[in-house]
Amino acid sequence: MASRLEEAKEHQSVEKLEKVTEFTGLLEQPEGARFGIVVSRFNEVITRNLLEGCIATLSAHKVKDIDVAWCPGAFELPLVAQQMINRRCYSAIIALGAVIRGETYHYEALSDSSIGGLQRVALKTGVPIALGVITPENLEQARVRSEPGPNHKGKEAGLAALEMAGLLRKFSQKMSA
Repeated sequence: MASRLEEAKEHQSVEKLEKVTEFTGLLEQPEGARFGIVVSRFNEVITRNLLEGCIATLSAHKVKDIDVAWCPGAFELPLVAQQMINRRCYSAIIALGAVIRGETYHYEALSDSSIGGLQRVALKTGVPIALGVITPENLEQARVRSEPGPNHKGKEAGLAALEMAGLLRKFSQKMSA
């Protein structure tokens, strides 16, 4: 008796593909691309570094229109992201925050609600939200992820937003062609 995987492979080899379309988002943005960044003020020594790296990354990729909104903490990020999307036309939103583990369950609850809320906003609105909310165990790990270098999460979030904006633009171009 053949396994399901073997059956699937056999079936695939018999049928010929007529067309494969691959979509990849580009990092360079067209004229008029607009990005929104929502930043948590809590742990600002960390989040300001995330913001600076993110803006530098967007600027290096020729983005000229960026709005930044500061909110009190990570819990408020989803609501502010949603309000930004509702009021302006953005290619993508970038959410930046730092939830550092403490001694209570508050860390898990805050991390889960913030990140889950951002995902729900992205799915509801269709606007990509790049996740730059870090959840380190301690302040030292937060510094490593927010200071210039290969682990800079603000830069990574900026790149993710650029790629997602480009990818979704390709979908819309393909559908309208």
